[in-house]
Amino acid sequence: MLIKRGRQILAAILISLLLLTTTTACATKAPGRFDQVQQESSRQRSGQAVVKDATQGSEFNKFFPGAADGYQRVYSQEKKGFAQAKLKKDGKDMALLSISDTSSIPGSAAKYANSDKKIIGYPAVLTGNSKTSILVGNKYQVAVISKDPSFTASDREDWIERFNLRGLAQLN
Repeated sequence: MLIKRGRQILAAILISLLLLTTTTACATKAPGRFDQVQQESSRQRSGQAVVKDATQGSEFNKFFPGAADGYQRVYSQEKKGFAQAKLKKDGKDMALLSISDTSSIPGSAAKYANSDKKIIGYPAVLTGNSKTSILVGNKYQVAVISKDPSFTASDREDWIERFNLRGLAQLN
């Protein structure tokens, strides 16, 4: 009799739990603060920030300077409209080298219009104490960013000159 009563109590508890979980599982949840943003970003096409006719990053690789003077070039990122390589020496990151298609970034080429500095005839811009860039063919930005304090503005300019800038200009 005691066992039968225990089974009835256990059955009642299990049925209650089943009803409770079914009710809460079917209940509509109030939208969270990130739900709307998630829905909007899910509707957007991936890669939308890059214009359709932007140059593939793999096209840029052949214009990067090769390893020299104890430096290694290690490609680190490549996507539509952009390619980047690390410049290493003795296992240490010295600088980042990059080429980007400015057609994906409206107005980015405008900063070169008033530049009075030139590197091999191309308008150049110094950004802070660590970045030097030029505009090639009014479309491609070639940049060198120091990652080590010993890598100077002069070093950055030297490495920009090592890119195949004529070839890059013809890519346009």
